[in-house]
Amino acid sequence: MLVSLNWLKNYVDISSNTPEDLAEKISKAGIEVDGIAYIAAESSGVVVGHVESCEQHPNADKLNLCQVDVGNEQLQIICGAPNVRQGQKVAVAKPGAVLPNNFKIKKVKLRGVESNGMICSLQELGIDEKYVPKDIAEGIFVFPDDVTVGESVEPLLNLNDAVLEFDLTPNRADALSMLGVAYETAAILDQEVHLPSETVHPGGGKTGDYVSVKVEAPELNPYYGAFIARDVEIKPSPMWMRNALMAAGIRPINNVVDITNYVLLEYGQPLHAFDYDRFGSDQVVTRRAEQNEKMTTLDGEQRTLSNENLVITNGKEPVALAGVMGGLHTEVNENTTTVLLEAAYFAPFAVRTTVKDTGLRSDSSTRFEKSVDPNRVERAGLRACHLLEKYAGATILADPVSFDELDRSETTVVIETDEINNRLGTAITTEDIGLILNRLQFLFEQDNDRFVVKVPTRRGDITIFEDMLEEVARIYGYDHLPYTLPKGSSQAGGLTKKQQLKREVKNYLQSTGLMETITYSLTDDAVINKLISPELRKKSPNPVQLSMPMSEDHQYLRLSILPELLKTLAYNRARKQTNIQYFELGNVFVTDETTLSTQPDEQLRLAGALTGLWVHHPWQQEKKQVDFYLIKGIIEGLFDLLNIPISFEQTKLPDMHPGRCATVSSGNRVIGFLGQVHPSLEKTMDINETYVFDIDMEAVLHGYTNTTGYKPIPKYPSVARDIAFIVDEEVNAGDLQETITAAGSPLVQDVQIFDVYKGENLPDGKKSIAYSLLYQDPEKTLKDDEVEQSYQKIVDTVNKKFNAYVRS
Repeated sequence: MLVSLNWLKNYVDISSNTPEDLAEKISKAGIEVDGIAYIAAESSGVVVGHVESCEQHPNADKLNLCQVDVGNEQLQIICGAPNVRQGQKVAVAKPGAVLPNNFKIKKVKLRGVESNGMICSLQELGIDEKYVPKDIAEGIFVFPDDVTVGESVEPLLNLNDAVLEFDLTPNRADALSMLGVAYETAAILDQEVHLPSETVHPGGGKTGDYVSVKVEAPELNPYYGAFIARDVEIKPSPMWMRNALMAAGIRPINNVVDITNYVLLEYGQPLHAFDYDRFGSDQVVTRRAEQNEKMTTLDGEQRTLSNENLVITNGKEPVALAGVMGGLHTEVNENTTTVLLEAAYFAPFAVRTTVKDTGLRSDSSTRFEKSVDPNRVERAGLRACHLLEKYAGATILADPVSFDELDRSETTVVIETDEINNRLGTAITTEDIGLILNRLQFLFEQDNDRFVVKVPTRRGDITIFEDMLEEVARIYGYDHLPYTLPKGSSQAGGLTKKQQLKREVKNYLQSTGLMETITYSLTDDAVINKLISPELRKKSPNPVQLSMPMSEDHQYLRLSILPELLKTLAYNRARKQTNIQYFELGNVFVTDETTLSTQPDEQLRLAGALTGLWVHHPWQQEKKQVDFYLIKGIIEGLFDLLNIPISFEQTKLPDMHPGRCATVSSGNRVIGFLGQVHPSLEKTMDINETYVFDIDMEAVLHGYTNTTGYKPIPKYPSVARDIAFIVDEEVNAGDLQETITAAGSPLVQDVQIFDVYKGENLPDGKKSIAYSLLYQDPEKTLKDDEVEQSYQKIVDTVNKKFNAYVRS
């Protein structure tokens, strides 16, 4: 909602507040002000001028030589606008004037003739082109005759206006109108609200002689009011109305359309104006549309309707989609002389259904969907008739015709001083509560400290005690609510074990170069059972399906993070991002057949997906592709950081490459897997060679101690020895590494594999695995015979266990 402060001044006194002050007060009272915008950048030296004469430039066909009276002097100005004419009153930037963007006006010569100033368009004065009326979009702005020559154009064109942008929550539909904002502002500032005039002087007969109203679906349309305005003169709106609409982001069109838009914004009540002579009937019938019935809306599109849509008809065919958009063939145009004005209440769910079915959304439908004030519907029609009478020369017929089954009753809420203070922790007095209710302009009956509040229908969001509690708190001032430190044994600011784990995991993965993502927890039927970790798959999890999914792509709660992560990777790859490394720490939702009726178990998991280049140094001509060992190293580094021992075992899993996949185990329990996505799935998802991992963080949390360890820096030198064993091809290097570590303990501090060889000079079925051993004793310097003794023990143990021998 865009709120023009110059417009707001018509209803409530805000003169003592700057735009910034007012925005802060409104935000603190509960409606967030997203920003403050000014209609135009600051300018100076621009006044109203009268074009005394307008002749063609002697040396240019498309330029005009104008003599312009600016009040205290006459200026010769050359103007190239196609619509400049003698006798007009225009905006003139005199020499020395400064226009937006610091554009300075000077005396110049154009084609040999002196020009002293500039006749301006609205765009040149800083108004956004999309709000400039179409009839003057290509030329200068021409004032009406009642303006005074020489006066500043700033107030005339609303250039000094500031606009607040409200970020409204769905419950505050009352603030979708200027009157609603006025009530809110008046309550905050403790001011009175001045309501606009709705006075009409009927004449020329009765409305019932021209039109009747019939409602066939009163549950969707409990009120429909029809007003007739005759002898309407279609012309531009008055300047103040055009200024107000442009400040609200609406382009002015003509006086009739502008009046309906103005009242829409002023009252929050949508109206619709039909050309009575083109309506095609003397009766208005609202009904449900017939199945597959068609109509053409104002945007020129033919719409196919259903029985769930409410339409306005002339008794024969639809002429408007109720609450959404009018029909093309009954719109007001320059030849309109009689207007049929609609002021109606449409059920929010009916309008919402039509919006969903047609894809149309308008300012009107937005307000109807959130529900309009039932006590303001007819009044909005009278307000529009007042303006039509005044600014379109209309004759308003007496006794508007209506169908009325609308509930206008007010909600009653009981509040008590003690209960309010108990909830808020305050000491607000009964008198203060009474003053707050008066500021809100809520009627009430008081019995000591008990208030029976009648909530006005404009505040449909207030129905229970807690709603009134909020009203009292925000007008009292959230800043005035007392605050205390938390009580109890817990230490403020401390992290739980789970929070600490999540933080350390994220910090580590980000430090390795991975980027965190947050993907949908909902997925589709095609991937719900893909890339599930083996320890979860053993439980035969039953995917949880939503009863009312928003789309087919979001039908199920995910059993694995990886499918949506791969979709994100594919989306970015399609946009030329080829080197991608993602991780996500989030929940999966696990259940089984026996617990399908209960809430699913949320399990925390860590997943990642990597593709493309991991290292790319063009200058050094160095490249390294993501591969299995890179992703395995990342996982090893993570568990080293968490001080949790893990092991890997080669395996075959669905949707994973059969030769590049391994499970991850902690103790004797599988806690995840890693490897390359199966090439067929990569092709299906349109991604290149991609490696993934998926870890059960609940199991990690169980083994995570979150204790700070200390290990002294060794004082004595270390000894490095290399050893290579010839073993059978089926022997795993990891098993051999564990045996070496155990046999060499406690002197062997680290064992790293650095080479695997198969081929020439080795017997068939054999391979060579080479390791680097690091010897170190924290208490003394090792002697050669101690190292040799340990080395020989390793050789004997490996030879015995794996039928291996040392490669010479």
